[in-house]
Amino acid sequence: MTTEMIEIAAADEGRRLDRWLRERYPHLTQGRIEKLLRKGDIKVDGSKAKSNLRLTEYMSVLVRPLPNDAPPPKNDGPTISAADARMMREMVLYEDESVIVLNKPPGIPVQGGTGQKRHIDGLLPALAGEGSTPKLVHRIDKDTSGLLVLARTGLAARNLTAAFRSKAARKTYWALVIGVPKPREGTIKASLMKGAGGLGEKMVVVDRAELSENPEAKRAVTDYGIMDQAATRASWVTLRPVTGRTHQLRAHMSTIGHPIVGDGKYGPTADEAERRVQGAVSRKMHLHARHIRIPHPDSNGKILDLYAPLPDHMVHSWALFGWDENRTDDEDFLPEFRE
Repeated sequence: MTTEMIEIAAADEGRRLDRWLRERYPHLTQGRIEKLLRKGDIKVDGSKAKSNLRLTEYMSVLVRPLPNDAPPPKNDGPTISAADARMMREMVLYEDESVIVLNKPPGIPVQGGTGQKRHIDGLLPALAGEGSTPKLVHRIDKDTSGLLVLARTGLAARNLTAAFRSKAARKTYWALVIGVPKPREGTIKASLMKGAGGLGEKMVVVDRAELSENPEAKRAVTDYGIMDQAATRASWVTLRPVTGRTHQLRAHMSTIGHPIVGDGKYGPTADEAERRVQGAVSRKMHLHARHIRIPHPDSNGKILDLYAPLPDHMVHSWALFGWDENRTDDEDFLPEFRE
């Protein structure tokens, strides 16, 4: 093995360094990882790092040649059940030699974490077919449904990651929110950072005046527009994340006073949501990655322009309000795109 310099992709942002290393080098034990980090055989951005470091996009991880006395990688991972393999195939919305696009249902995480043993990443071998296992190039939340892009090859992974990084990829989400935002279209600019003091993974908004005291806060920008509304009770909004921070859309809609229905972390209480939407709407998260336009990773000039059908609980809610779930004019309601 030669020295490797690996740039962290957007899909791995927020992961612990040791968990990322164990996935990439499955023959390394936790103890060996700790030793390599102490010796400086593994460095992050040129410096020694702790095993619990949270990765961010564009970080560089240097891995010097690993000891050759390490045990061979184990191949004793859990088998994929026939039901899970069928579920993965049913998610496929588009595929070719380089890329697969899934329509992920709500309730299943994209990657593993504490208490999460069943996740999309672990089920990707079901989509390998005759080739290699596809790779994640970005993530969406566990309870968010919709478009998830996978790469079949290393070249496709690099090109797709670059497209997300450069904003060449345009994604829009649909959400059902409490109330009616004013103005009807706009841009939310609110920096975010991971909360402390028992908030767990919840992101908190950092005021501009407090940015100097919170260097870990990250710039976050979301465009939104109202596509329809149910009187003043609830709105159908289309959302475009200009940046891609953890829980960004959920935290941003909450901070302007119009949380997403079904969002137990940032949303209203269940009683408040039921009162505002008359109790007939599902308590599941009403946030769906609906539309993506992204250059094809083969660099052949083709643009993938895909829409993901709504999950059943959102189909029910849209029917309840008399809204057309098949509309494709979501970008018409957003401000002109800008950085």
